[in-house]
Amino acid sequence: MALGTRKLDPRKLDPRKLDPWKNARMKKVIASLAGNWQAEMTGYHTYLALADREPDAMRAQVLRHLAQAELEHAALWAGRLRELGAAEPVYAGGPMGEADSLANRAGGPMVALRRLEIDESRDIARYGGQLKELGDEGSIAILKHVIEDEKEHYRELGGLLRGHAPHSTASGRPIVNAQGLLDEMLARRNEGRTQAGSWIGDAVYGVNDGLGAIFGIVSGVSGATAGNGHYVLLAGLAGMIASALSMGSGAYLAAKSEREIYEAELHREREAIAMNPSEARELLSLYYQVKGLPQEDAERVVDHLARDPEQLLKGLAAERLETGEDGLKVPWVSAVSGMLSTAVGATIPIVPFFFMSGVPAVIAAAAISLVAHFAVGAAKSLITVRSWWSSGLEMTVVGAVEGAVTYGIGLWLGHLGA
Repeated sequence: MALGTRKLDPRKLDPRKLDPWKNARMKKVIASLAGNWQAEMTGYHTYLALADREPDAMRAQVLRHLAQAELEHAALWAGRLRELGAAEPVYAGGPMGEADSLANRAGGPMVALRRLEIDESRDIARYGGQLKELGDEGSIAILKHVIEDEKEHYRELGGLLRGHAPHSTASGRPIVNAQGLLDEMLARRNEGRTQAGSWIGDAVYGVNDGLGAIFGIVSGVSGATAGNGHYVLLAGLAGMIASALSMGSGAYLAAKSEREIYEAELHREREAIAMNPSEARELLSLYYQVKGLPQEDAERVVDHLARDPEQLLKGLAAERLETGEDGLKVPWVSAVSGMLSTAVGATIPIVPFFFMSGVPAVIAAAAISLVAHFAVGAAKSLITVRSWWSSGLEMTVVGAVEGAVTYGIGLWLGHLGA
């Protein structure tokens, strides 16, 4: 069996029975492969750190592609080291690789890319030298593969330095994934902003509804009973439970119904495409033309989508239903966030009545509730474009009017009952 394919266990080897020349050559092979592994891992961490700092989403994805390739190379070297019976290599560099070196920090991202391009050329030369020196068949096979990849990396880095990010390798393998690029660009665009369709939106509006409803109940019952803590607590707690359950079940059913309607419409669209694909393609082309795309371009896009029936279905559904599956809420998430947030908001106005009663409790409940109204209104600015103070002030005014009206109605009803 050739040395390059033989698995060695150093624990079972007797150095006195080994050919000294072969033993020295094996040590050289293992040292070289361990150095290769270390260099590839450093490259992986460097590319990944630079990708995280890169403001351009497409350039960042190319850098992540390069990082993944370096990691794959490291895995090849680690596998060969295990086959030769060597110890598992341990990364000795930092989590940022060479990205935090003084030269890269001082020179900026373009200098860092230029240095990486130079490093790739040096790696090609170093691996080329190992092809002649190592004499290990298994390692030579890996070297040939890695050298071709490193040449490709050199060309990709050159493209980045010249201002255009390569979309695919020389062999035609895609570098930039459209869905990944879209997700990254949207994530960066929405960084620091909350989407209105997220669970935070349900939670804010749940607190709003719970606070408003129970504050009205507490104010009315307080007016009718002169702030009798026993009755206010009973009414408030009952209202809190009812409001929370109502909000949770309503949010669940609404999200579930929305999803079921979408799936039903999607099913009908799938059947329509199967029955008359040419009509479906013409319809989608017209949608794109209405949006301003020239007829020739619209038809070219539709022809491309039509190669995959699922992609054609998604495109048609997005235009006809004006939404996609990603825009639908998750029923149980909406239910839990709505129910818990409503319970939290509903609890605020009744807290003072656990400790006091009469007019002091009514005043304390009103003060706490108005502060909470302002806080909830300010929190709404997370999912709207209004300023936090105007949104909070509006909510406070609405809460004050609501409390005054319901308290007045409660006084009138209490007077009638007397």
